[in-house]
Amino acid sequence: MDDWPPSFVDTLAGHHTVIVFDNAGVGQTAPAASSSITAMADQTSDLISALHLHRSAVLGWSMGGMIAQALAVDHPAQVSRLVLAATQAGTGKALPVPAQAAAQLASPNPATVLAVLFPPDQTSAASAYVTGILQYPSFYAATAATKASQGLAIQQWLAGQDPPGRQIGKLRVPTLVADGTLDQLDPTANDRLLAGSVPGARLILYPDAGHAFLFQDASSFIPAVERFLG
Repeated sequence: MDDWPPSFVDTLAGHHTVIVFDNAGVGQTAPAASSSITAMADQTSDLISALHLHRSAVLGWSMGGMIAQALAVDHPAQVSRLVLAATQAGTGKALPVPAQAAAQLASPNPATVLAVLFPPDQTSAASAYVTGILQYPSFYAATAATKASQGLAIQQWLAGQDPPGRQIGKLRVPTLVADGTLDQLDPTANDRLLAGSVPGARLILYPDAGHAFLFQDASSFIPAVERFLG
């Protein structure tokens, strides 16, 4: 949860009830039953049931977008709309995460991580992002073990080894796919593949924006999400 700037969440919460949560093995959330996107989607489904949310609009960023896809495939009655931000299809046809970018993301140096999330000319957006997330008390991050488990789950998803990933063509839920054109972790070709794989999906690409486009361009992305949600 601490990777989502308060301003972003608060703006969405101005017109919607917003629930954010930590994925498996992060914060106080227990590890999933297995190292897979499907297992994390099942855990998300359990949370939706426990909170009696019934059908919810689901916004997933990066790995969260993979979990959102699996949730919609395996638990369609719980998902009313999908917003998939900077994420990949699990059909086995997506381009892999570039090795250098993946290494930067895993760096213990925050500046290195930010450099892979925001384009070089967007230092003010990167700075605003950091200022935002550091407002949380007791800011925390995923452990090394959890990151390794997540990495394995993502690899399996991209390789088409996670069953729901191969079934996104069966989705019949309104879907919005969005990303930055300079996303170093998720090439634009993957966004087009994902949008083309989900029937009726809409695609929005933000110029001069990277993997964290949704925070950099929140002033235009959030209104787009609100229009999509109706």
